[in-house]
Amino acid sequence: MSRSVYLHIGAPKTGTTYLQDRLSRNADRLADRDVLVPTGSRFVSPQVYQFRAALDLLGEDWGGPPGHADGHWDGLMRKVRRARGSVIISHEILAPASPDKVARVMNDLQGFEVHIVYSARDLARQLPAAWQESIKQGRKWRFRRFLSQFRDGKAWAGQALDLPSVLNTWGAHLPPQQVHVVTVPPTEAQRRRGEELWLRFCRAFDIEPAWAPLDSERANRSLGMAETELIRQLNRRLGRGVRGDWAYDALVLHLLAQRELATREGDPVRLPPKRYPWVEEQAELWIDWLEGSGVEVIGDLADLRPVRPAEDTEWDNPDRVPAASVLDVALQSLEAMTREAARRSDPDRQLVNLVRDRAERRRGH
Repeated sequence: MSRSVYLHIGAPKTGTTYLQDRLSRNADRLADRDVLVPTGSRFVSPQVYQFRAALDLLGEDWGGPPGHADGHWDGLMRKVRRARGSVIISHEILAPASPDKVARVMNDLQGFEVHIVYSARDLARQLPAAWQESIKQGRKWRFRRFLSQFRDGKAWAGQALDLPSVLNTWGAHLPPQQVHVVTVPPTEAQRRRGEELWLRFCRAFDIEPAWAPLDSERANRSLGMAETELIRQLNRRLGRGVRGDWAYDALVLHLLAQRELATREGDPVRLPPKRYPWVEEQAELWIDWLEGSGVEVIGDLADLRPVRPAEDTEWDNPDRVPAASVLDVALQSLEAMTREAARRSDPDRQLVNLVRDRAERRRGH
């Protein structure tokens, strides 16, 4: 097997959580086939390790205590150089990397056959999902402002989802046959869509699906309108930043957004009808670029074309969610937070007992 490195660079909200979890769960089986999914140790998942390596490469430091990503990119490269066969690296924050960062990657991977894998989805589905993800990560902006910032190229997501720009940067010095675009199938039953997407990724990575039989049980589910609005308002009250405070994130991102609220059947966030002409225009630009680029497309280019809802479908504005709906979500969140506080470790309980004892002594005096 040739010494090849497959860099899956995104885009965000294209099944990346599913892909990375499935690669992590099957890392040992893939290693038996000389396919390395690098990690730091058996105590750290490839998913977490590669995220930290991507942060280190980009000079970012978020998602954990300060300095937690330092040295991870060089560590990752050492593992890649020791690989016997092919290597798969995946994280969506790599997509909008600047030319100098891409140049460093290509320099570090000299001697390997480098393949770029980029997964793409139609913007009518991707933009609502990207806005919700930004709220989960600490942003406070309303949907309307996000869409305007995206269209003007000022949002991080606008850079990560700009297919021609991303691939022109990452594929600048590669033959087009070493650049692979995986299209995300239309929304159907979650499990069936995930399996079809996995088969497309297998083709892009040049692996057999049977080499990774364990399915992923994780999905970065979208939130409903009321759930998103609650997190947005909570971000404002907590002063939660774009990169978050890792202690806050443990509660707001993981406990609430990804565990409690993602299971609710809330009203979905949809693209405003007046935005469809622009996303349709973008889709045609992407398709024209792909057809003329010579890169490999895995899937159907028609997957990139937005599907308009039926004319009689009523659009609900995510920026004007009824207060009663948000209150209902808030009560569920308070219940979850209360249960979490009740099960906290002994040091936390000792602090509660100390405060209680002092209050009782004051009352006694």
